[in-house]
Amino acid sequence: VQLQASGGGLVQAGGSLRLSCAASGRTLSTYGMGWFRQAPGKEREFVAAISWSGNNLFYADSVKGRFTISRDNAKNTLYLRMNSLKPEDTAVYYCAAHASGFGSSWRSSYAYWGQGTQVTVSS
Repeated sequence: VQLQASGGGLVQAGGSLRLSCAASGRTLSTYGMGWFRQAPGKEREFVAAISWSGNNLFYADSVKGRFTISRDNAKNTLYLRMNSLKPEDTAVYYCAAHASGFGSSWRSSYAYWGQGTQVTVSS
């Protein structure tokens, strides 16, 4: 599975962005999916995950209530809607496909990774 993340950019604090992750090579419909992010000098951290059906969602406490993960299996695409952005959300955001049909906050359990898209939030 090849994953291509897009939609990042520069936004002011309080603004919104929607990230997309398009898959090729294989259907995503059986994979759990996740979003992670990595800020400069920090480890890659979990942001959100979604099960193959879209019925089970998981969020890091830091983004709960502001970010929404979703997927469109017909389009083979994963999304992350980010509202009320804060400067501390600045990072490279990565999408990933889980080894099972359910997402996880455990980074090592993901089998495939996209290349990342930069999100910068100015104060």
